[in-house]
Amino acid sequence: MRAELEARDAELARLRTELAETNSGVLALYAELETQADALRRASDLKSSFLSNVSHELRTPIASVINLARLLVDEELGGGKLDADQRKQIGFIARAGETLLELVNSLLDLARIEAGRMEVTVREVVIGELLATLRGMLRPLLTRPEVALIIEEPPAGLMIESDEGKVAQILRNLVSNALKFTEHGEVRVRTSVADGWVTFAVSDTGIGIPEQHQERVFSEFEQVAGPLQAKAKGVGLGLPLSRSLAELLGGTLTLTSRAGEGSTFTLRLPARLGGHAERLGGRTEAAVA
Repeated sequence: MRAELEARDAELARLRTELAETNSGVLALYAELETQADALRRASDLKSSFLSNVSHELRTPIASVINLARLLVDEELGGGKLDADQRKQIGFIARAGETLLELVNSLLDLARIEAGRMEVTVREVVIGELLATLRGMLRPLLTRPEVALIIEEPPAGLMIESDEGKVAQILRNLVSNALKFTEHGEVRVRTSVADGWVTFAVSDTGIGIPEQHQERVFSEFEQVAGPLQAKAKGVGLGLPLSRSLAELLGGTLTLTSRAGEGSTFTLRLPARLGGHAERLGGRTEAAVA
C-alpha cells in the first residue's frame, strides 16, 4: 500500500507539473494573441488616419480642378471662347475630377466609419419625398434609351426615422451601380414596410453576378470581371460603403443574383432609429411622436 501511495503521489506531482506547464503555455499564448491584437488595432487606426488625412488633403485641389474646368467653358464667368474640341477635352478633365472627388469622399466616409467617427443624425424622413429627390438626381444617369428607371410609389404616408443623407447615399449608390451594368430592360426601386422595418429593393435586368462572386462585391476595391466592367467607372468602393452605412443605421444590405438574369440589392432598415441614436454615436434632431 505504501508503494502504491508513493506511486500515486508521484503521478499527482507529475500531473501538477504538466498542468503548471500547460497553464504557463496558455498564458503565454494569450499574451501573444493580445500583442497581435494590439498591433492589428494600431495598424487599423493608422490606416484609417492615413485615409482620412490623405482624403482631406486631396479634396481641395481636386475641387479646384473641377471648378477651373467649369470656368474655362463658361463664357459668362470669364472663360474664353473655345472650339468644340477644346470644350470636349475640358469636359474630360471635369468628369475625371468628379470621379476622383467621388473616390476621395468614399475613402473619407469609410475611414470615418472604421474609426467610429461617423455621426448619425436622426430625424423623420418622408419616403415619398426622398424617392422623388432621388429620381431627379439620377435622371442624368439614364444614358441608354433601352433602360428604364422605375421608382415605384411607396406606401402612402410612409415615414422612417433615420439619417436621411445616409439613406439617400445608399440608394443612390445602388441605383447608379445597377444602371452601369444594365444594357436593356429596367432598374426598379420598390419600397415596403412590415414589422417595424422598411425595405428598399433595387432590382435590375442587367448582367447579374455569379454566386461565387457575390460577397466579393462588398469588399473594398474588389470588382467582378465582366463584359461591362471596362466601360463602368468606379474602383469598388460604392457597395462596401453602402453596406457599412446600412449597418451603421442598424440595418442590412444583401444581394440576390444570377448570372445573366439581373440582380436585386435589398436594403432593410429599422423604421425608428431614434432610440438607438446614442448607441450609434449619433444625435436626434427632431422629437418623434
